[in-house]
Amino acid sequence: MLLSRRMQLLHLNELLRQSSRTVVGVSSKIISRERYQSKLVVHKVSISCCSSVLQTFDKILIANRGEIACRVMKTCKKMGIKTVAVHSDVDSSAVHVKMADEAVCVGPAPTNKSYLNMDAILEAARQTGAQAVHPGYGFLSENKEFARRLPELVSNCSPLTGYPVMIKASAGGGGKGMRIAWNDEETREGFRFSSQEAASSFGDDRLLIEKFIDNPRHIEIQVLADKHGNALWLNERECSIQRRNQKVVEEAPSTFLDPETRCAMGEQAVSLAKAVQYSSAGTVEFLVDSKKNFYFLEMNTRLQVEHPITECITGLDLVQQMIRVAKGYPLQHRQADIPINGWAIESRVYAEDPYKSFGLPSIGRLSQYQEPVNIPAVRVDSGIQEGSDISIYYDPMISKLVTYGSTRAEALQRMEEALDNYVIRGVTHNIPLLREIITHPRFVSGDISTKFLQEVYPEGFKGHQLSDSERWELLATAVALFVAAQLRSQRFLGNLSDELETCSHVCLPGNSLVCRFLQVDLDGKRVDVSSEWNLASALLPVTVNGTQRTVQCLSRSASGEIDLQYLGTSYKLRVLSKLAAALNKHMPEKVPEDTSSILRSPMPGSVVAVSVKAGDTVAEGQEICVIEAMKMQNSMTAAKTAKVKSVHCNAGDTVGEGDLLVELE
Repeated sequence: MLLSRRMQLLHLNELLRQSSRTVVGVSSKIISRERYQSKLVVHKVSISCCSSVLQTFDKILIANRGEIACRVMKTCKKMGIKTVAVHSDVDSSAVHVKMADEAVCVGPAPTNKSYLNMDAILEAARQTGAQAVHPGYGFLSENKEFARRLPELVSNCSPLTGYPVMIKASAGGGGKGMRIAWNDEETREGFRFSSQEAASSFGDDRLLIEKFIDNPRHIEIQVLADKHGNALWLNERECSIQRRNQKVVEEAPSTFLDPETRCAMGEQAVSLAKAVQYSSAGTVEFLVDSKKNFYFLEMNTRLQVEHPITECITGLDLVQQMIRVAKGYPLQHRQADIPINGWAIESRVYAEDPYKSFGLPSIGRLSQYQEPVNIPAVRVDSGIQEGSDISIYYDPMISKLVTYGSTRAEALQRMEEALDNYVIRGVTHNIPLLREIITHPRFVSGDISTKFLQEVYPEGFKGHQLSDSERWELLATAVALFVAAQLRSQRFLGNLSDELETCSHVCLPGNSLVCRFLQVDLDGKRVDVSSEWNLASALLPVTVNGTQRTVQCLSRSASGEIDLQYLGTSYKLRVLSKLAAALNKHMPEKVPEDTSSILRSPMPGSVVAVSVKAGDTVAEGQEICVIEAMKMQNSMTAAKTAKVKSVHCNAGDTVGEGDLLVELE
């Protein structure tokens, strides 16, 4: 990275010197020798990037969906600018469509026929009279052809070679189309998967190769530049907590940077923006080693997913600033005016199963959805509502949960509380993982890197591991809930007595307790439980021995089975009467199924390729098939060396989670 920085800047300047076309809106980075791309652009009026003429437009088309489309629309509404939404046929009732002043359907559900359909989106802009396009992030936000057709000229970055290398999609981010290769064989595989994912996600299969730096921090600088030669850096964001090269938790500022390093990174980011005559909001990403040496990674010429945390600590509305710049206004602030006020943390809430590779996609309908309320300094950027569908066609992000505090500790405490009060039903989500990350001692102390998850959970994420005191709290809470439900049932039936049939018995692996009402005796230890529960509510506040918690009852049956979300993780318990508990000891235990001979799909998706047929002999770890889910390709491998007994899928098939793919002998 460091060796290529000078070469990249020279390449950018040479491209600018050779270019005779005018630039409207913003400029970008170089990813290949001939590729150009842009962000917020004006497609009806063409002016020089250094022109002082202000652009007048009062209608913007947002070429995106979900939370980022909603986010842009909020600022447009505040500025009195009308908005046009585009949507696929399955998104016709989506929140971003309802928020917009106008909406145009641009095609069916597959992204290449809708949100990547340039012709349809450009036609929507023409039909509605939109004078500008905001592409958000992902989809066409970094597509050079889309930029040219608006029109616009921008530039990108040249690659590095030498192992290990990072292979990544040139047209987008979000961890899609990205692989690390340590040798020639992994490079070939990386090109195959990355190019396919890039084409599917961004409509562009071209790739970058960059030198890979092992175990760094990922820190980025937010820049803001206008068309008058002014540029600012708006401090940094720490984005080191990642899985599959996609950010999970971000914060601003970084715990790692000192003022000197922060200033040096900011000045270099501004120098890059000025060198390419960039105008708009953009982000310059760096990798930072343990000695605070920093290496240029790339420049994202768009609004970043994690931009809200910068807005929190600076007080600036970045979408508003982008629109002002696109209109031709100069920046309103000087570098000395940019503050760091407090601390902000963002957790990306996804419809994913965190117990599978830190998050494989989940689909379904949001049967219940309630964002955290009555918690100070909490911001939720979302584009969904109760009843919304999470499908296989789009990114599985549900929302961005942001908390702010005067100190990092305060922001973390509010994030913990907000995650506990976030109700999501109908899809599997990653809140258990998010809560574990922000409460882990290493994260709290700031001891993090891009390998945080692999180092902290080398065997994969297993959920919250209960301490003894937490286990007692959970068991006592389950019993109290069981008793409260029994009392409500008795009163509903007209039995006003507070006497229950007998004492209750609760089972969790390795534990049992006996209780009467809300005083629980666990192996001679008394646990006091108090709560004013509304059993119809999704959130159940409870105080156990003076410790206040918010738990969620995910399910409860008449037979005593209770599924509680406690400290972010779901726990299944059984609360039984004394008689039922005694009889339960004599019930046979279910023998776990041997799954080494069966390959099932770990997620809903489509079969991209099948590499074996019946009768083939496969080695342990050999690829059997490839499943694509939400534009990410996943190689399914054999759990053992064996002969293929039968194949139950073909390329092009759509499969659900748990569907049988291949049987081995």
